[in-house]
Amino acid sequence: MSGKPRIGIPADRRLLGHHYFHCVGEKYINAIAQGADAIPVLIPALGEGIDVDDLLRGFDGILLTGSVSNVEPHRYGGPASADGTLHDALRDATTLPMIPRVLQAGMPLLAICRGFQEVNVTFGGTLWQKIHEVEGFANHREDTSAPLDEQYGPAHEVELIRGTALHALAGQDRLQVNSLHSQGVQTLGRDLEVEARSPDGVIEAFRVRSAPGFAHAVQWHPEWKFQDNAFSRALFAAFGKAAREFARKDHV
Repeated sequence: MSGKPRIGIPADRRLLGHHYFHCVGEKYINAIAQGADAIPVLIPALGEGIDVDDLLRGFDGILLTGSVSNVEPHRYGGPASADGTLHDALRDATTLPMIPRVLQAGMPLLAICRGFQEVNVTFGGTLWQKIHEVEGFANHREDTSAPLDEQYGPAHEVELIRGTALHALAGQDRLQVNSLHSQGVQTLGRDLEVEARSPDGVIEAFRVRSAPGFAHAVQWHPEWKFQDNAFSRALFAAFGKAAREFARKDHV
C-alpha cells in the first residue's frame, strides 16, 4: 500500500435540531490528520447496519473517541442510569462488536475517554457511572461553566507503570493530564493491563495484553491541543507509525 494510512473514527449519533447527524469532533480529526499523519475517515454509527469485517478491510487503524454520552449500563450488567443520562445505543452497537475484530486483525487501536470505557466493557469489565459519588475517589469531572482551555487544562497527575509501553513513550514516571469524565473503570476487563493510575487509584490507561501491536486506551483527552503537549504528540505519532506499519502488511 502506498500513501498515508487510513484511520477509521466511529461517529456519535446526535440529534441536532429535528434531525439526527453522525458526528466526530474536529479535535479528533485534526489529531489523526496532523498528529498521526494519517487520513481520518468517519464511520457512521449504524450498528447492525454495518458489515464490520467488510468495513475494516479499508482501514489501517481505529480511533475510538470521547463523547458526552455514556455506554448503556445493560452492556456491562450495571444499574439503570440516572434520569437525564445521555446514551448512544447505535454507537455502542457499532463500536463494541468492532473492537474484538480490530484486535483480531492486529490493527492498531487507540481509545480515548468513552472509547476507553468501550474497550473495558468489551473485555467484560464494568464501570462506575458517577465515580465522584464513590467514596475514596476524587471528582474527575470538568467545570462546564469554565472556558474550554480551563476545562481541558491540567487537572491531576497520573503515574505511569514502569515497564509499560506508555511509560517508555513518555520517558518519565508521571504526567499532568486533563480530566473530563464521570464514568470510570470499576472492574478491569480480562486481558487488560493497567498502564497508568491517578493519585486516588482510578485507572487512567491500559493496554490489551494479547494484542500483537498498538492497542492502548487512555481516560484523559490527549487530542486536545495535542501539538502543545509532548506526550500527546508522541502518542499520536506512535499510533500513526503503527498504522503505517500495518498498512505495509498483507492484510485482509
